[in-house]
Amino acid sequence: MAEIAIANRQSSGAIDCQRPWLVSEILFLAHRVPWPPDRGDKIRSHHILRHLSRMAPVHLACFADDAAEAEELHEVRGKLASRAIVIREKPVWMAGIEALVRGLPVSLTSFASDQIQAFVDKTVRDRNISCIFVFSGQMAQYIPASFAGRVVMDFVDVDSAKFENYAASGSGPMKWIHHREGRLLRKFEHDVAMDADFSLFVSDAEAELFRNRLGQKPENIRSLGNGIDFAYYDPEAVHAVERNADTPMLLFTGQMDYLPNVEAVRSFSNDAMPIIRKTHPHAEFVIVGRAPTAEVMKLDGRNGTKIVGRVDDIRQWLAAADVVVAPLRIARGIQNKVLEAMAMNKPVVASSAAAQGIQASHDEHFIVAETVQDEARAVADLLNDSVRADTLGGAAGKLMRTRYRWTDQLESLEEYCGLTRITMSEAAE
Repeated sequence: MAEIAIANRQSSGAIDCQRPWLVSEILFLAHRVPWPPDRGDKIRSHHILRHLSRMAPVHLACFADDAAEAEELHEVRGKLASRAIVIREKPVWMAGIEALVRGLPVSLTSFASDQIQAFVDKTVRDRNISCIFVFSGQMAQYIPASFAGRVVMDFVDVDSAKFENYAASGSGPMKWIHHREGRLLRKFEHDVAMDADFSLFVSDAEAELFRNRLGQKPENIRSLGNGIDFAYYDPEAVHAVERNADTPMLLFTGQMDYLPNVEAVRSFSNDAMPIIRKTHPHAEFVIVGRAPTAEVMKLDGRNGTKIVGRVDDIRQWLAAADVVVAPLRIARGIQNKVLEAMAMNKPVVASSAAAQGIQASHDEHFIVAETVQDEARAVADLLNDSVRADTLGGAAGKLMRTRYRWTDQLESLEEYCGLTRITMSEAAE
């Protein structure tokens, strides 16, 4: 079922005086509705789409998890030239069978849709599309083979490497499934990158990893970092949730049905918290994020762990935390949860995997812990020294505002999408 709407706000080739670029139109493909910006992938896609919509008329094709998400209103939605939002209803088991029969990654069959393909083909045929911007590898399957314009592929992370990591740490049937997914995705990523004009990754480290996996170092593989909305993540404008001042609060935030997050909180609750509570017996480990799995829920009450689930405003919980932890064992790219906590002037203890790609210094802007024992020791030390914790958080917030503004991160999109600036007098002609 699809929601398809055409808004003829911009006719083909029209110039909007608010858009000082000479360009036709852009087709934006995303695996999730890019609003609201309330989870990692949607944060990045939202800000990129918003930036592109200021440059040129944009047509959007994407998936929604349910009808409520498909129908959700947002100011970016109203700026689109047209949109196709398709509810993703295919069961995982069906996508798995299809993947086995067709020899494809499940990541592709899960996001296969005749409705999306029909919208893409029609838009490319009927509109003056000069650039297709693809957000997330699953959506590259929709690029028409005959399209002669520019293709910008935002892989964000090296997904095939993530599944290889899952396979390396897994067992039983899932080990085989993850190994197969990683192998097939690696070939797919290679083929897509060879055809794209630019392939983007969220950090220099991810871009370099991808170059090494290709066996060559093409110049069209670039990094496009994430940023922070500082008007929103403003520690001075947020009231913290009420809490017991005598109970130290350690906070983890994230989508809690995402495997790396599940493994992170399980490890911290089971292994780090007993060490921390030897010196801080009342410390609480608070887990905030939507869709906690049954495995996550079992942690509630164990070693001071508290499961909160989905909240309306994550900033209130960040404001209340004494220390924010990011103990991920498997991580790709840049962790928005770490950037957001640092922007809120909070001391952060992160694993080396979670800290990867963030342009910050250990023991100056955050603390990078190599082991569970290091994590527990770093947290306990910060709880013992509030002055150091405040200093660390203040330095983190200052760094974020210096290096991580979205406008700075996205300024290279003009080059990647092949846009040419024109003057207002030229536009009037």
